[in-house]
Amino acid sequence: MSTVPQAEAGAATRGNPRKIVGTVTSNAMDKTVVVTVIRRVRDRRFHKFVSRRVKYKAHDEHNTCGVGDTVELIECRPYSRTKRWRVLRTIEKSKEALS
Repeated sequence: MSTVPQAEAGAATRGNPRKIVGTVTSNAMDKTVVVTVIRRVRDRRFHKFVSRRVKYKAHDEHNTCGVGDTVELIECRPYSRTKRWRVLRTIEKSKEALS
């Protein structure tokens, strides 16, 4: 029998959620932002570096993110059919929002 409380045991079995950094490209929806994540991978055939771009829909509880902000996302439970990420923190505000 384990001596770990029930709440802690459930959290320990979920593993480590992934974290990614990207740029907000849209905030038109309520409590949702679209974040574009660009990563550079090496082409298997030609051995050149190529940019790969993926768009994620993320939950933004307080509608604080603006277009152009750099944010960190964390993997979480499904909020809807397409939302499986949550905004963890804003790393940098966009230059246009500051001026």
